[in-house]
Amino acid sequence: MIRAAASHDSAHIAVLLSELGYPATEEFVRDRLNVIARRQDGELLVAELDAEVVGLVCLQVIPLFHLPEPLGRITALVISSKLKRHGIGRRLVAEAEKLAWKQGCGRIEITSGDQRGDAHAFYEAVGYEQVSRRFIKSRPLSPGD
Repeated sequence: MIRAAASHDSAHIAVLLSELGYPATEEFVRDRLNVIARRQDGELLVAELDAEVVGLVCLQVIPLFHLPEPLGRITALVISSKLKRHGIGRRLVAEAEKLAWKQGCGRIEITSGDQRGDAHAFYEAVGYEQVSRRFIKSRPLSPGD
């Protein structure tokens, strides 16, 4: 079953984020869920199997200055390592796409680190193509941070 994430999913989501390489606590996840719930530009969906959250996808909708339609961005997609290659990722992406199209997005992009070759192959298999590069500059730490 695919559904909107809820606060009671925080422990399972923290485990999934850690599998993705982003160690998270239950409290951190609960806080992020509250932030997303207060906004109209994002949605976190989870895949549930036998009362356990086994996957998630996060969609953000971003208004663009240079185009009339907003951009849908999948910022996180993770499936439990025990259940990869069972169609869960495809179902989560399809649901995120439905939400993006419903909100008027003209296109959807997925961000993915260069080291995630298996993920890139998956994205291509579900119809995405690599068309650009992303450049990031992190905020420098100040003394005392």
